[in-house]
Amino acid sequence: MRIAREGYPLILTVAVLTTVAFLAGWKAIGIILGILTLAVAGFFRDPDRHIPSAENVIVAPADGRVVSIAEIKGDRLFSDAKTRVSIFLSPLDVHINRTPVTGKIEEVRYQTGKFFAAYKEEASQRNEQNAVKVVDTQGRNLGVVQIAGVLARRIVCRVKRGDTLSRGERFGLIMFGSRTDTYLPTGCRVEVSEGQRVKGGETILGRFV
Repeated sequence: MRIAREGYPLILTVAVLTTVAFLAGWKAIGIILGILTLAVAGFFRDPDRHIPSAENVIVAPADGRVVSIAEIKGDRLFSDAKTRVSIFLSPLDVHINRTPVTGKIEEVRYQTGKFFAAYKEEASQRNEQNAVKVVDTQGRNLGVVQIAGVLARRIVCRVKRGDTLSRGERFGLIMFGSRTDTYLPTGCRVEVSEGQRVKGGETILGRFV
């Protein structure tokens, strides 16, 4: 099982504590810590995905459940966005974030904030978050926002302005329960529905028409 590199320090720490517990004869504690080690390793799993090759498609940037599809206007960062698709990631979901299209990173903007439950509507505006603006090969602007939740207190973004990424390429992760919003411009048809479960880099979220 492939593990995201950010997970190794945590996994190693819990694994060492597990070993110490068993060596000290604390069997019950060792078993609990061993289970926790497996759980942490599972959280940081980073599976490969089959990226759609069709033209004009937009893939989901994260695993999880679609909790909101909202029409928007005049967003402070994505001014030309028309639709926001929000995906809630539980602690059991894969937490790797992927770019929805092939394109160039135009802007990366971090914002401090609250830690409301990530499935709530106010999380999109008020929670700690990191916004990534992508310009695709046709000059169209899209946005992905990594949003921290109640448990998620660290957002990892591996890209910077000027980087070029392929559709479905990994660009970061959010730790322990979170939300990922995708901002779509005019001319996109949403291909998912509220309540649907999606896979990052694999599920077609929308399509340019």
